[in-house]
Amino acid sequence: MSPDRRGHLRRDRFRRSGLAARTWPLTLGLVAALTWSGGSAPAGAGPSGTGLKGAIDTILADSRMDGGAASVVVADAATGERLYERDAGDRLMPASNTKLATSAAAMALLGPGYRFRTEVLATGRRHGPVLHGDLYLRGGGDPTTLASDYGRLATRLRESGIRRITGRLVADDTRFDTRRLGRSWAADDESSYYSAQISPLTVAPDTDYDSGTVVVEASPGAAPGDRPKVKLTPPNDYVRVDVQGGTVPAGGTDTLAVEREHGTNTIVVTGDVPVGGPTTKEWVTVWEPTGYAAAVFADALAEQGVRVTGTPRLGRPAPPGARVLATHSSMPLRELMLPFMKLSNNMHAEALTKTIGYETSGRGTWSAGLTAVDDYLRKEGVDTAKLRQADGSGLSRMNLFPGDQLARLLLAVRDAPWYADWHASLPVACDPDRAVGGTLRTRMCGTPAALNARAKTGTLTGASALSGYVADAAGRELVFSIVLNNHLASSVKSIEDAIVVTLARSDTAGGTIAASLSPGPRNGHRPAPVDLECTWRKPDVC
Repeated sequence: MSPDRRGHLRRDRFRRSGLAARTWPLTLGLVAALTWSGGSAPAGAGPSGTGLKGAIDTILADSRMDGGAASVVVADAATGERLYERDAGDRLMPASNTKLATSAAAMALLGPGYRFRTEVLATGRRHGPVLHGDLYLRGGGDPTTLASDYGRLATRLRESGIRRITGRLVADDTRFDTRRLGRSWAADDESSYYSAQISPLTVAPDTDYDSGTVVVEASPGAAPGDRPKVKLTPPNDYVRVDVQGGTVPAGGTDTLAVEREHGTNTIVVTGDVPVGGPTTKEWVTVWEPTGYAAAVFADALAEQGVRVTGTPRLGRPAPPGARVLATHSSMPLRELMLPFMKLSNNMHAEALTKTIGYETSGRGTWSAGLTAVDDYLRKEGVDTAKLRQADGSGLSRMNLFPGDQLARLLLAVRDAPWYADWHASLPVACDPDRAVGGTLRTRMCGTPAALNARAKTGTLTGASALSGYVADAAGRELVFSIVLNNHLASSVKSIEDAIVVTLARSDTAGGTIAASLSPGPRNGHRPAPVDLECTWRKPDVC
């Protein structure tokens, strides 16, 4: 099962967690610190050797990794020299570390200034305030389009003097193919916002830009027996809410749940909520985001007094020669990279993958996009014959990356002209600002890695990863990639953190290694629910 969508999502306060670590100094010669480049002991095995090798081996010997697998690489960022390797060539599920490849390829192939365009077009004749013919809403793949953006498009039509369209509103989503979900995405994630359908026409309900979703807020009624009150953001009639839950006396158990029925846009609210209890807030995917966008735009037209005679029609291209009446342009890619990477937005990754395909080959498909990403990676020295990328986000369990190839990519991009913008998009350890710290903002606090390490997180059930950059105690910049798989513990994040903190505490060139141990198993060896990435919990509790 991919990320558990339930996860007790109702708390909305941030939590700060420090690293409960023990440290000890290990001093050794320069040669031992720099020249070791091997290691094939399995994850969970005891440490071997001393210095950096011994320190990281000890961390990976944590009992939570018994029976698990680890692919770990540490390298000098300036020279590429390998300082530590553990099964560096083993292919493991990278989860959202897949976004490192997608985001770098997007910056290189689309360019940091790339903008998505959403257009309103027409071919019919205009007589005064009446447009004879159909009105086309053409999507360019923008995963950040808000209801207010569709509202501005409608305003521009009204300001141009148009008051009535005799034909239909036609939603042109032909820039991408009609395949909405990625390969091997879990069926039980269908209504979870991190697994939304992909269309070049969609709606994001808020400035986290969770495209293809609607925010559902269910709050208790005034008295026991009342139905819960439900609010949708943005307001729309595209989805239907079936309230089956009830309000129970104050102090009762809150069991309220919100989920969309398979293959429909019926959102079912079940369970009980006590009088005076908290509001349950869920981000729920829609079925067919093209229709969602068309419905939101149609509502915006009506609000502006622009009447469309026919009902919306989906999936038809605007005819050649159609004239553009209004345009919305997205933020440039360099800015979009921030919500994409900081918040690990899956739908951004997939929209970019299909856009890469469209812009490089004229085909807005996963296949075309991933082929272009593969070509880019090979040009950067990544051996793509040793990995498999099945989607843009890492949600697919078919993705397989060795730590070695992720480290190669991190080294290769450092001389790219867009590197500064890309590097700035990586989450920053223990920075409390959600727009800066992102999915790392509660991790490695109170250590030399805080406000130092920049890295991409990754989480699926039984798969965890952290890859990025950190400066050691002497200011030497290091690249690291840590990919951990097949663990039964609910989380192995503190193992990743202990490795990065060790790097930040140590003088790796001078040979003084200040190792950090991760806390012991939180749940023994019992299988437990997966720990999601921070922003894969809604409302955000990290």
